[in-house]
Amino acid sequence: MATQADAQELAALRALSASIGQSPHLTQAAGGNTSLKADDTLWIKASGTWLKDALTDDIMVPVAMAPLLKAVEQRDRAADQPQGFTIAALNPRGLRPSIETTVHALMPQRVVVHVHCVDTIALAVQADGEAEVARRLDGIEWAYVPYFRPGLPLARGIAEKLRPDVDVLILGNHGLVIAAETVAEAELLLHRVRSLLARPARATAAPDLAALTRLAGDSFYRLPADVEAHAVALDSESRRIAKAGSLYPDHVIFLGQGSVVAGRGETVADIIARLGTPPAAILFPDAGVLMRGDASAGADAMQRCLADVTARIDIAARLNYLTAAENDELVNWDAEQYRQKLNAAGG
Repeated sequence: MATQADAQELAALRALSASIGQSPHLTQAAGGNTSLKADDTLWIKASGTWLKDALTDDIMVPVAMAPLLKAVEQRDRAADQPQGFTIAALNPRGLRPSIETTVHALMPQRVVVHVHCVDTIALAVQADGEAEVARRLDGIEWAYVPYFRPGLPLARGIAEKLRPDVDVLILGNHGLVIAAETVAEAELLLHRVRSLLARPARATAAPDLAALTRLAGDSFYRLPADVEAHAVALDSESRRIAKAGSLYPDHVIFLGQGSVVAGRGETVADIIARLGTPPAAILFPDAGVLMRGDASAGADAMQRCLADVTARIDIAARLNYLTAAENDELVNWDAEQYRQKLNAAGG
């Protein structure tokens, strides 16, 4: 780090990152990222790492900011490969920076926090989401950015929306970006915005674990890691929303496209036969969720996220789902294939 003050801020950012990573309502699995600008260097979370590990693992990567910003400005595809801008001498482990490094570099503030806050996503997938956010964030300098694939397309979309003093971005079908000059200010603004966007989750009955155990039988399916993940199968509106398609990128990356809902009387074997492949998760109406036995910790985290997001969506709202082309773009994107590989290796 350039100065002692920078080192202290990076330590504070690690602590905030770990705190954020412990909250499934703020970020999930390897999603979300944080950064600090120190002179011309951007220190940002490494791709595939989890924010919750920020205090116990070296997850921050140094990136040369000026050439990266020039690449964004010139629409150079090199900006979609931020690992090409890392400072090798300060990156002995050869970590790759976050796929959203360009987002952090574009924000002029020193500290940037990007989270997949479930309260934000629940609004950002609604067709009227921007109007609803405007009502709730009156008095805050914010901008709404419609959905673009993470990486250079999202960076260009943000560049078109940035205005002086904007320190909050609502990313359509994606999440929340908070920017400030210090870590302490970023933390305060994050909690303020989150509280203003919060909506209560619809209540559900308890999952029927006995029924799920019978349904799993001797298959290689199992219960999810978090009991909260069952809620999406226990609420008819959440099931309807989930079944209709994919709402945000990390769902596609960790769970595949859309959600599989069992029909009346269907067994695990019936569903695999119907689909021709074993899905990462199966929603059994009024019983709960079963996860494929080899589903990663990231998949479990995202199944919980799906339950948390869908339970907060206005059931009367029209929703913006990712298109088939947008789904395919995510699955076949090199940066995401790398992150999936890391996620599978990490369990």
